[in-house]
Amino acid sequence: MENIFKFADDLGPLKVIHVHEPSVNLKAVLVVDNIAKGPSIGGVRMAADVSTEECIRLARAMTFKNAAAGLAYGGGKAVLYGDPKMPKTEKEQLIRALANALRNENTYIFAPDMGTDEECMAWVRDEIGRAVGLPREIGGIPLDEIGATGFGLSHVVDVALDYCDFALEGAHLVVQGFGAVGRNAAGFLTRQGAKLVAVADSHGAIHNPEGLDVDRLIALKTEGKCVTDYLDAKKLARDDVIDVDCDIWIPAARPDVINEDNVSRLNTKLVVEGANIPITHAAEKMLHDKGVLCVPDFIANAGGVICAAMEFEGANQAAVFATIEEKLRMNTAQVLEDVKHKQVLPRKAAMDMAFGRVKKAMSYRRYSLFSCAPEFI
Repeated sequence: MENIFKFADDLGPLKVIHVHEPSVNLKAVLVVDNIAKGPSIGGVRMAADVSTEECIRLARAMTFKNAAAGLAYGGGKAVLYGDPKMPKTEKEQLIRALANALRNENTYIFAPDMGTDEECMAWVRDEIGRAVGLPREIGGIPLDEIGATGFGLSHVVDVALDYCDFALEGAHLVVQGFGAVGRNAAGFLTRQGAKLVAVADSHGAIHNPEGLDVDRLIALKTEGKCVTDYLDAKKLARDDVIDVDCDIWIPAARPDVINEDNVSRLNTKLVVEGANIPITHAAEKMLHDKGVLCVPDFIANAGGVICAAMEFEGANQAAVFATIEEKLRMNTAQVLEDVKHKQVLPRKAAMDMAFGRVKKAMSYRRYSLFSCAPEFI
């Protein structure tokens, strides 16, 4: 078993639950990190190579993200081992089995993440009624369809440009990962004047310094094709997207895609983290030392969880967009002002803000939820 006790601290995790049901080939992990602010909200991530350690790190990111966004929810995450592209009937069986296995874990509210979507959350809702990010047809606000996270990223970029030496009009944009977050971020930013010059998905990457057509790329992905099926662009190996010279670089895929070994290849002025934990802390420091502004994940990509939380509370889509814009612009400005005046790393400024909010919420509890070691089930 992975050495997960090294992640325990004053905030959590509260619970680490391993789920295994051989009859349906179900293997999953749920981490409830901290519930001082309320029940945890966090996505169900599905991939063949997920791990308990990844789940713990992602759950902590959700604790900070929800706290920074001023939501009355704690942080949690679930990871489900499996190929997200498996036949739909098999995937449905796994999702429904996971929901039932966690039926009584009321400290966790299911949400979509990489490898899961609104339809998956509809299956969870049908089984146990405790899910957000639902299809529109059953009263949800489909956050991937409306581009909630990408919308938030576009506002983070807009605020961050006040601390950079270039404008959005004509700025070269690179997006690593062209799923729901990446394609929506690219759409919002190119409509505001940025030029998408390179993009990568799990199969490869493409580059055209004259610009890529976002709508054509989205159409390809909708047809089940890869970005490398796009014409009028140079094909690259997937990780070579790191080397493309640009003004704005948005990682929107897996954890730790930028680390100490490859960060020197990144040639950009602004990094806005669309994925969760996409850059190691050491690599973020190296970027900072080079003069590259890097807006941390739980500040930049909170649009999705804001949408999910507000859906859970019965808000409408217009209110969601207004709240995402307000909260993300305010938090980005606060963090970057602290970076400027306190001479600290962006992640340090962001973590200080979020940590203070969680600790304050914990101080209101009648007893400490975290006075003993995490509960492992």
